[in-house]
Amino acid sequence: MALAPAAVEALTAAVTGPVLFQGDPGIPAEIGAFNTFPAHNPEVLVAAESEGDVVAAVRFALENDLAVRTVSTGHGSPTPIVDGVLVSLRRFHGVSIDPDARIAVLRGGTRWGEVIEAAALHGLAPITGSSATVGAIGYTLGGGLGPLARTFGFSSDWARGFRVVSGEGQVVVANEFENADLFWALRGGKGGFGVVTEMTVELVPLTTLYAGSVLFDAPHIEAVYKRWADWSSDLPETVTTAVALASFPPIEAVPEPMRGKTLLAVRYAFIGDAAEGERLFEPIRSAAPVYLDGVRVMSPADVAEIHSDPADPGPSWDRGMMLDRVDGAFVDTLLGAIGPGTHTPIMACEVRRVGGATERDVPGGSAVGGRGAGYALVLIGAPDPALFDAVLPSVADGLTAALAPWVSAVTTPNWAGGFGVPGTFEASWPADTRERLAAIRADYDPAGLFPFAPSP
Repeated sequence: MALAPAAVEALTAAVTGPVLFQGDPGIPAEIGAFNTFPAHNPEVLVAAESEGDVVAAVRFALENDLAVRTVSTGHGSPTPIVDGVLVSLRRFHGVSIDPDARIAVLRGGTRWGEVIEAAALHGLAPITGSSATVGAIGYTLGGGLGPLARTFGFSSDWARGFRVVSGEGQVVVANEFENADLFWALRGGKGGFGVVTEMTVELVPLTTLYAGSVLFDAPHIEAVYKRWADWSSDLPETVTTAVALASFPPIEAVPEPMRGKTLLAVRYAFIGDAAEGERLFEPIRSAAPVYLDGVRVMSPADVAEIHSDPADPGPSWDRGMMLDRVDGAFVDTLLGAIGPGTHTPIMACEVRRVGGATERDVPGGSAVGGRGAGYALVLIGAPDPALFDAVLPSVADGLTAALAPWVSAVTTPNWAGGFGVPGTFEASWPADTRERLAAIRADYDPAGLFPFAPSP
Protein backbone atom coordinates (compact mmCIF):
# COMPACT_ATOMS: atom_id res chain seq x y z
CA MET A 1 0.00 0.00 0.00
CA ALA A 2 1.09 3.56 -0.59
CA LEU A 3 2.00 5.35 2.63
CA ALA A 4 0.96 8.98 3.06
CA PRO A 5 4.04 11.25 2.99
CA ALA A 6 2.81 13.12 6.07
CA ALA A 7 2.49 9.87 8.05
CA VAL A 8 5.96 8.77 6.98
CA GLU A 9 7.42 12.12 7.92
CA ALA A 10 5.74 12.02 11.34
CA LEU A 11 7.07 8.50 12.02
CA THR A 12 10.61 9.41 11.01
CA ALA A 13 10.50 12.47 13.25
CA ALA A 14 9.16 10.50 16.22
CA VAL A 15 11.72 7.67 16.10
CA THR A 16 15.32 8.11 17.23
CA GLY A 17 16.58 4.98 15.49
CA PRO A 18 16.71 4.42 11.73
CA VAL A 19 13.46 4.07 9.77
CA LEU A 20 13.83 2.22 6.47
CA PHE A 21 11.33 1.42 3.75
CA GLN A 22 10.78 -1.59 1.50
CA GLY A 23 13.67 -2.15 -0.88
CA ASP A 24 16.14 -0.02 1.07
CA PRO A 25 19.60 -1.62 0.62
CA GLY A 26 20.28 -1.02 4.32
CA ILE A 27 17.58 -3.43 5.54
CA PRO A 28 19.65 -6.67 5.42
CA ALA A 29 22.49 -5.13 7.42
CA GLU A 30 20.10 -3.67 9.99
CA ILE A 31 18.30 -6.92 10.76
CA GLY A 32 20.71 -9.63 9.58
CA ALA A 33 21.31 -12.01 12.50
CA PHE A 34 21.57 -15.69 13.40
CA ASN A 35 19.36 -17.28 10.75
CA THR A 36 20.42 -15.74 7.46
CA PHE A 37 17.90 -17.67 5.36
CA PRO A 38 14.73 -15.52 5.57
CA ALA A 39 15.18 -12.38 3.46
CA HIS A 40 13.03 -9.88 5.35
CA ASN A 41 11.87 -6.89 3.30
CA PRO A 42 8.97 -5.25 5.19
CA GLU A 43 7.08 -2.20 4.05
CA VAL A 44 8.55 -0.31 7.01
CA LEU A 45 11.47 -1.23 9.28
CA VAL A 46 11.80 0.63 12.58
CA ALA A 47 15.16 -0.01 14.25
CA ALA A 48 14.06 0.90 17.76
CA GLU A 49 16.50 2.42 20.21
CA SER A 50 13.95 3.05 22.96
CA GLU A 51 10.52 2.11 24.20
CA GLY A 52 9.28 5.39 22.74
CA ASP A 53 10.41 4.24 19.29
CA VAL A 54 8.34 1.09 19.69
CA VAL A 55 5.28 3.11 20.71
CA ALA A 56 5.66 5.35 17.65
CA ALA A 57 5.99 2.32 15.36
CA VAL A 58 2.91 0.59 16.75
CA ARG A 59 0.79 3.76 16.57
CA PHE A 60 1.92 4.34 13.00
CA ALA A 61 0.91 0.79 12.09
CA LEU A 62 -2.45 1.19 13.81
CA GLU A 63 -3.18 4.43 11.97
CA ASN A 64 -2.16 2.94 8.62
CA ASP A 65 -3.74 -0.51 9.01
CA LEU A 66 -0.42 -2.36 8.90
CA ALA A 67 0.58 -5.55 10.71
CA VAL A 68 3.41 -5.37 13.26
CA ARG A 69 6.07 -8.02 13.74
CA THR A 70 9.21 -8.05 15.84
CA VAL A 71 12.74 -9.30 15.28
CA SER A 72 15.64 -9.23 17.71
CA THR A 73 18.53 -11.67 17.29
CA GLY A 74 17.26 -13.56 14.26
CA HIS A 75 16.52 -16.90 15.93
CA GLY A 76 12.80 -16.25 15.39
CA SER A 77 10.75 -16.15 12.19
CA PRO A 78 11.88 -18.84 9.69
CA THR A 79 9.81 -17.23 6.92
CA PRO A 80 10.44 -13.91 5.18
CA ILE A 81 8.56 -10.85 6.47
CA VAL A 82 7.59 -8.82 3.40
CA ASP A 83 4.71 -6.66 4.57
CA GLY A 84 3.67 -4.40 7.42
CA VAL A 85 5.92 -2.84 10.03
CA LEU A 86 8.89 -4.78 11.35
CA VAL A 87 10.22 -3.54 14.68
CA SER A 88 13.87 -4.48 15.22
CA LEU A 89 14.96 -4.52 18.86
CA ARG A 90 18.60 -5.42 18.36
CA ARG A 91 19.75 -1.83 19.07
CA PHE A 92 17.61 -1.69 22.23
CA HIS A 93 19.46 -4.02 24.60
CA GLY A 94 21.09 -4.02 27.99
CA VAL A 95 20.65 -5.45 31.48
CA SER A 96 20.75 -4.05 35.01
CA ILE A 97 21.23 -6.25 38.08
CA ASP A 98 19.99 -5.75 41.64
CA PRO A 99 22.17 -8.33 43.43
CA ASP A 100 20.44 -7.95 46.79
CA ALA A 101 17.00 -8.60 45.35
CA ARG A 102 18.45 -11.14 42.85
CA ILE A 103 16.62 -9.36 40.03
CA ALA A 104 17.69 -8.57 36.47
CA VAL A 105 15.87 -6.07 34.24
CA LEU A 106 16.36 -6.69 30.50
CA ARG A 107 15.65 -4.41 27.57
CA GLY A 108 13.82 -5.82 24.57
CA GLY A 109 16.76 -6.91 22.42
CA THR A 110 18.98 -8.36 25.17
CA ARG A 111 20.68 -11.68 24.52
CA TRP A 112 21.16 -14.30 27.21
CA GLY A 113 24.94 -13.87 27.06
CA GLU A 114 24.66 -10.32 28.39
CA VAL A 115 22.55 -11.48 31.33
CA ILE A 116 24.79 -14.46 32.13
CA GLU A 117 27.90 -12.29 32.19
CA ALA A 118 26.35 -9.52 34.30
CA ALA A 119 24.80 -11.92 36.82
CA ALA A 120 27.98 -13.97 37.27
CA LEU A 121 29.77 -10.93 38.67
CA HIS A 122 27.45 -11.21 41.69
CA GLY A 123 27.52 -15.01 42.09
CA LEU A 124 24.12 -15.23 40.40
CA ALA A 125 22.74 -16.90 37.29
CA PRO A 126 19.63 -16.59 35.10
CA ILE A 127 17.67 -19.67 34.14
CA THR A 128 18.88 -19.32 30.60
CA GLY A 129 18.66 -21.14 27.31
CA SER A 130 21.38 -23.35 25.89
CA SER A 131 22.55 -20.59 23.51
CA ALA A 132 24.07 -17.35 24.78
CA THR A 133 23.25 -15.58 21.50
CA VAL A 134 19.48 -16.11 21.52
CA GLY A 135 17.21 -13.23 22.49
CA ALA A 136 16.28 -13.64 26.16
CA ILE A 137 12.77 -12.22 25.90
CA GLY A 138 11.55 -14.01 22.78
CA TYR A 139 12.92 -17.25 24.19
CA THR A 140 11.24 -16.75 27.58
CA LEU A 141 7.88 -15.84 26.06
CA GLY A 142 7.79 -19.38 24.64
CA GLY A 143 8.60 -21.00 27.97
CA GLY A 144 12.24 -21.90 27.48
CA LEU A 145 13.84 -25.28 28.23
CA GLY A 146 17.49 -24.65 29.06
CA PRO A 147 20.42 -26.72 30.36
CA LEU A 148 19.22 -26.40 33.99
CA ALA A 149 15.53 -27.04 33.33
CA ARG A 150 14.99 -30.14 35.46
CA THR A 151 16.36 -28.33 38.51
CA PHE A 152 14.82 -24.89 38.00
CA GLY A 153 11.96 -25.37 35.52
CA PHE A 154 11.05 -23.35 32.45
CA SER A 155 12.84 -20.03 32.04
CA SER A 156 9.44 -18.32 32.00
CA ASP A 157 8.85 -19.58 35.55
CA TRP A 158 11.47 -17.02 36.64
CA ALA A 159 9.92 -14.04 34.85
CA ARG A 160 8.61 -11.50 37.36
CA GLY A 161 7.25 -8.79 35.09
CA PHE A 162 7.04 -7.26 31.63
CA ARG A 163 6.51 -3.93 29.91
CA VAL A 164 4.53 -4.29 26.69
CA VAL A 165 3.43 -1.91 23.95
CA SER A 166 -0.10 -3.14 23.28
CA GLY A 167 -2.05 -3.21 20.04
CA GLU A 168 -3.51 0.15 20.99
CA GLY A 169 -0.05 1.73 21.22
CA GLN A 170 -0.13 1.94 25.02
CA VAL A 171 2.62 0.86 27.43
CA VAL A 172 1.20 -1.83 29.72
CA VAL A 173 2.90 -3.23 32.83
CA ALA A 174 2.20 -6.92 33.48
CA ASN A 175 3.10 -8.75 36.68
CA GLU A 176 1.31 -10.64 39.46
CA PHE A 177 -0.29 -7.41 40.72
CA GLU A 178 -1.00 -5.49 37.50
CA ASN A 179 -2.67 -6.96 34.43
CA ALA A 180 -2.25 -10.43 35.86
CA ASP A 181 -4.06 -12.00 32.89
CA LEU A 182 -1.42 -10.66 30.51
CA PHE A 183 1.34 -11.74 32.90
CA TRP A 184 -0.07 -15.27 32.86
CA ALA A 185 -0.14 -15.22 29.06
CA LEU A 186 3.37 -13.86 28.56
CA ARG A 187 4.86 -16.71 30.57
CA GLY A 188 4.59 -19.27 27.81
CA GLY A 189 1.99 -17.82 25.42
CA LYS A 190 4.75 -16.70 23.04
CA GLY A 191 3.25 -13.90 20.92
CA GLY A 192 0.37 -11.84 19.60
CA PHE A 193 -0.02 -9.59 22.64
CA GLY A 194 2.20 -6.64 21.73
CA VAL A 195 5.89 -5.75 21.66
CA VAL A 196 7.69 -6.62 24.89
CA THR A 197 10.16 -3.83 25.61
CA GLU A 198 11.35 -4.97 29.04
CA MET A 199 11.40 -8.13 31.12
CA THR A 200 12.24 -8.59 34.79
CA VAL A 201 13.58 -11.98 35.85
CA GLU A 202 14.61 -13.48 39.16
CA LEU A 203 18.16 -14.87 39.36
CA VAL A 204 19.41 -17.84 41.38
CA PRO A 205 22.51 -17.93 43.59
CA LEU A 206 24.96 -20.15 41.72
CA THR A 207 28.76 -20.10 41.58
CA THR A 208 29.69 -23.53 40.16
CA LEU A 209 28.29 -26.37 38.07
CA TYR A 210 29.53 -29.86 37.38
CA ALA A 211 28.69 -29.84 33.71
CA GLY A 212 29.74 -30.17 30.09
CA SER A 213 29.55 -32.91 27.48
CA VAL A 214 31.29 -36.15 26.58
CA LEU A 215 31.52 -37.44 23.00
CA PHE A 216 31.51 -41.02 21.76
CA ASP A 217 32.60 -42.26 18.34
CA ALA A 218 30.29 -43.90 15.81
CA PRO A 219 30.90 -47.59 16.74
CA HIS A 220 29.60 -46.92 20.27
CA ILE A 221 26.60 -44.73 19.48
CA GLU A 222 23.90 -47.38 19.82
CA ALA A 223 25.22 -48.76 23.13
CA VAL A 224 25.68 -45.32 24.68
CA TYR A 225 22.34 -44.02 23.45
CA LYS A 226 20.52 -46.98 24.98
CA ARG A 227 22.44 -46.57 28.23
CA TRP A 228 21.45 -42.89 28.27
CA ALA A 229 17.79 -43.75 27.60
CA ASP A 230 17.71 -46.07 30.60
CA TRP A 231 19.86 -43.85 32.86
CA SER A 232 18.00 -40.62 32.08
CA SER A 233 14.62 -42.09 32.98
CA ASP A 234 15.40 -42.11 36.73
CA LEU A 235 17.52 -39.12 37.68
CA PRO A 236 17.22 -36.65 40.55
CA GLU A 237 16.06 -33.14 39.73
CA THR A 238 19.59 -31.90 40.34
CA VAL A 239 20.52 -33.34 36.92
CA THR A 240 19.54 -32.03 33.49
CA THR A 241 20.87 -33.95 30.51
CA ALA A 242 20.57 -34.27 26.74
CA VAL A 243 21.95 -36.51 24.04
CA ALA A 244 22.84 -35.24 20.56
CA LEU A 245 23.61 -37.26 17.46
CA ALA A 246 25.63 -35.10 15.07
CA SER A 247 27.35 -35.55 11.73
CA PHE A 248 30.15 -33.06 11.16
CA PRO A 249 31.19 -32.10 7.62
CA PRO A 250 34.84 -32.56 6.61
CA ILE A 251 35.60 -28.84 6.44
CA GLU A 252 38.22 -26.68 8.13
CA ALA A 253 35.61 -24.72 10.08
CA VAL A 254 34.96 -27.86 12.15
CA PRO A 255 37.55 -28.60 14.88
CA GLU A 256 39.89 -31.35 13.72
CA PRO A 257 38.83 -34.04 16.27
CA MET A 258 35.22 -33.84 15.03
CA ARG A 259 35.86 -33.15 11.36
CA GLY A 260 34.09 -35.63 9.08
CA LYS A 261 32.83 -37.74 11.96
CA THR A 262 29.46 -38.87 13.29
CA LEU A 263 29.51 -38.56 17.06
CA LEU A 264 27.17 -38.84 20.01
CA ALA A 265 27.38 -36.11 22.66
CA VAL A 266 25.93 -36.63 26.11
CA ARG A 267 25.31 -33.25 27.75
CA TYR A 268 25.14 -32.98 31.51
CA ALA A 269 24.52 -30.36 34.17
CA PHE A 270 24.50 -31.13 37.89
CA ILE A 271 23.68 -28.66 40.65
CA GLY A 272 25.52 -29.63 43.83
CA ASP A 273 28.77 -31.14 45.05
CA ALA A 274 31.10 -32.10 42.19
CA ALA A 275 31.90 -35.50 43.68
CA GLU A 276 28.21 -36.39 43.71
CA GLY A 277 27.84 -35.08 40.17
CA GLU A 278 30.72 -37.26 39.02
CA ARG A 279 29.21 -40.32 40.73
CA LEU A 280 25.84 -39.79 39.08
CA PHE A 281 27.48 -39.41 35.66
CA GLU A 282 29.64 -42.53 35.97
CA PRO A 283 27.16 -44.85 34.15
CA ILE A 284 27.59 -42.73 31.03
CA ARG A 285 31.38 -42.45 31.23
CA SER A 286 31.63 -46.22 31.63
CA ALA A 287 29.19 -47.03 28.81
CA ALA A 288 31.93 -47.06 26.14
CA PRO A 289 35.36 -45.57 25.45
CA VAL A 290 35.05 -41.79 25.68
CA TYR A 291 36.27 -39.96 22.59
CA LEU A 292 36.31 -36.44 24.08
CA ASP A 293 35.49 -35.51 27.68
CA GLY A 294 34.47 -31.96 28.61
CA VAL A 295 32.45 -32.57 31.78
CA ARG A 296 34.06 -30.68 34.64
CA VAL A 297 33.52 -28.10 37.33
CA MET A 298 32.64 -24.88 35.52
CA SER A 299 31.44 -21.38 36.22
CA PRO A 300 27.79 -20.60 35.40
CA ALA A 301 29.26 -17.93 33.12
CA ASP A 302 30.31 -20.83 30.86
CA VAL A 303 26.88 -22.49 30.78
CA ALA A 304 26.63 -22.15 26.98
CA GLU A 305 29.56 -24.60 26.66
CA ILE A 306 27.31 -27.45 27.82
CA HIS A 307 25.48 -27.56 24.49
CA SER A 308 27.98 -25.56 22.41
CA ASP A 309 25.23 -24.31 20.12
CA PRO A 310 26.50 -22.56 16.97
CA ALA A 311 27.07 -18.86 17.51
CA ASP A 312 27.93 -17.79 13.96
CA PRO A 313 25.17 -16.66 11.57
CA GLY A 314 24.09 -18.92 8.74
CA PRO A 315 21.01 -20.46 7.11
CA SER A 316 19.20 -22.79 9.49
CA TRP A 317 16.28 -25.20 9.50
CA ASP A 318 14.84 -27.14 12.41
CA ARG A 319 11.83 -29.19 13.51
CA GLY A 320 10.92 -29.93 17.11
CA MET A 321 8.51 -31.98 19.19
CA MET A 322 8.01 -33.20 22.75
CA LEU A 323 8.18 -36.86 23.73
CA ASP A 324 6.39 -38.76 26.48
CA ARG A 325 9.25 -41.19 27.01
CA VAL A 326 12.43 -42.58 25.47
CA ASP A 327 13.36 -46.28 25.49
CA GLY A 328 15.38 -48.85 23.55
CA ALA A 329 12.76 -49.15 20.80
CA PHE A 330 12.81 -45.38 20.35
CA VAL A 331 16.61 -45.48 19.95
CA ASP A 332 16.36 -48.28 17.37
CA THR A 333 13.77 -46.31 15.38
CA LEU A 334 15.73 -43.06 15.50
CA LEU A 335 19.09 -44.57 14.59
CA GLY A 336 17.52 -46.65 11.84
CA ALA A 337 16.32 -43.43 10.22
CA ILE A 338 19.17 -40.96 10.82
CA GLY A 339 21.98 -42.92 12.50
CA PRO A 340 25.49 -43.62 11.17
CA GLY A 341 25.50 -44.80 7.57
CA THR A 342 21.99 -43.56 6.73
CA HIS A 343 23.22 -40.59 4.62
CA THR A 344 20.45 -38.33 5.86
CA PRO A 345 20.21 -34.55 5.35
CA ILE A 346 19.50 -34.25 9.09
CA MET A 347 22.77 -32.87 10.45
CA ALA A 348 21.93 -33.22 14.14
CA CYS A 349 19.24 -34.55 16.44
CA GLU A 350 19.14 -33.63 20.11
CA VAL A 351 16.90 -35.20 22.73
CA ARG A 352 16.67 -33.36 26.06
CA ARG A 353 15.49 -34.94 29.29
CA VAL A 354 12.98 -32.61 30.89
CA GLY A 355 10.46 -33.27 33.65
CA GLY A 356 11.40 -32.61 37.24
CA ALA A 357 10.81 -28.93 37.95
CA THR A 358 9.35 -28.38 34.46
CA GLU A 359 6.33 -30.45 35.48
CA ARG A 360 5.27 -28.00 38.20
CA ASP A 361 3.49 -24.79 37.31
CA VAL A 362 4.23 -21.52 39.09
CA PRO A 363 1.91 -20.08 41.75
CA GLY A 364 -0.95 -18.39 39.94
CA GLY A 365 -0.31 -20.50 36.85
CA SER A 366 1.24 -19.80 33.47
CA ALA A 367 0.51 -20.46 29.81
CA VAL A 368 3.44 -22.84 29.20
CA GLY A 369 2.64 -25.87 27.07
CA GLY A 370 4.40 -29.22 27.37
CA ARG A 371 4.69 -29.56 31.14
CA GLY A 372 3.58 -33.18 30.92
CA ALA A 373 6.35 -34.27 28.55
CA GLY A 374 9.42 -36.19 29.65
CA TYR A 375 11.71 -35.29 26.75
CA ALA A 376 12.09 -32.73 23.97
CA LEU A 377 13.50 -33.50 20.51
CA VAL A 378 14.86 -31.15 17.88
CA LEU A 379 16.09 -31.94 14.37
CA ILE A 380 18.66 -29.68 12.72
CA GLY A 381 18.83 -29.85 8.94
CA ALA A 382 21.86 -29.45 6.73
CA PRO A 383 22.38 -25.68 6.23
CA ASP A 384 21.56 -25.78 2.53
CA PRO A 385 18.56 -23.58 1.62
CA ALA A 386 17.93 -25.74 -1.45
CA LEU A 387 16.76 -28.45 0.96
CA PHE A 388 14.53 -26.27 3.13
CA ASP A 389 11.29 -26.29 1.10
CA ALA A 390 10.86 -29.97 0.31
CA VAL A 391 13.70 -32.34 1.16
CA LEU A 392 14.14 -31.62 4.87
CA PRO A 393 10.40 -31.37 5.60
CA SER A 394 9.83 -34.69 3.83
CA VAL A 395 12.55 -36.42 5.86
CA ALA A 396 11.25 -34.87 9.07
CA ASP A 397 7.67 -35.88 8.27
CA GLY A 398 8.78 -39.47 7.78
CA LEU A 399 10.73 -39.52 11.01
CA THR A 400 7.88 -37.90 12.94
CA ALA A 401 5.50 -40.58 11.68
CA ALA A 402 7.94 -43.32 12.72
CA LEU A 403 8.28 -41.78 16.19
CA ALA A 404 4.52 -41.32 16.65
CA PRO A 405 4.29 -43.83 19.56
CA TRP A 406 6.60 -41.60 21.60
CA VAL A 407 5.48 -38.10 20.51
CA SER A 408 3.51 -36.07 23.06
CA ALA A 409 0.08 -34.74 22.17
CA VAL A 410 1.01 -31.30 23.58
CA THR A 411 4.31 -29.62 22.75
CA THR A 412 5.65 -26.15 23.57
CA PRO A 413 5.79 -23.16 21.18
CA ASN A 414 9.58 -22.81 21.11
CA TRP A 415 9.75 -26.30 19.65
CA ALA A 416 7.12 -25.65 16.98
CA GLY A 417 9.42 -24.15 14.33
CA GLY A 418 7.34 -21.05 13.67
CA PHE A 419 4.12 -23.09 13.36
CA GLY A 420 4.98 -23.92 9.76
CA VAL A 421 3.83 -27.53 10.11
CA PRO A 422 0.04 -27.93 10.16
CA GLY A 423 -1.24 -28.70 13.63
CA THR A 424 1.81 -27.46 15.55
CA PHE A 425 0.12 -24.23 16.67
CA GLU A 426 -2.82 -26.14 18.10
CA ALA A 427 -0.52 -28.68 19.76
CA SER A 428 1.59 -26.02 21.50
CA TRP A 429 -0.85 -25.66 24.41
CA PRO A 430 -3.70 -27.63 25.97
CA ALA A 431 -7.03 -26.62 24.42
CA ASP A 432 -8.25 -24.61 27.42
CA THR A 433 -4.95 -22.70 27.58
CA ARG A 434 -5.09 -21.95 23.86
CA GLU A 435 -8.63 -20.61 24.17
CA ARG A 436 -7.70 -18.39 27.11
CA LEU A 437 -4.68 -17.06 25.22
CA ALA A 438 -6.88 -16.15 22.24
CA ALA A 439 -9.18 -14.15 24.49
CA ILE A 440 -6.26 -12.27 26.07
CA ARG A 441 -4.78 -11.49 22.65
CA ALA A 442 -8.12 -10.00 21.63
CA ASP A 443 -8.16 -7.84 24.77
CA TYR A 444 -4.69 -6.37 24.28
CA ASP A 445 -4.69 -6.32 20.48
CA PRO A 446 -8.32 -5.65 19.51
CA ALA A 447 -7.43 -4.63 15.95
CA GLY A 448 -5.39 -7.80 15.31
CA LEU A 449 -2.24 -5.80 14.73
CA PHE A 450 0.17 -8.60 15.73
CA PRO A 451 -0.15 -11.68 13.44
CA PHE A 452 0.53 -14.83 15.38
CA ALA A 453 -1.68 -17.83 14.65
CA PRO A 454 -1.04 -19.39 11.23
CA SER A 455 -3.54 -18.68 8.48
CA PRO A 456 -6.41 -21.21 8.35
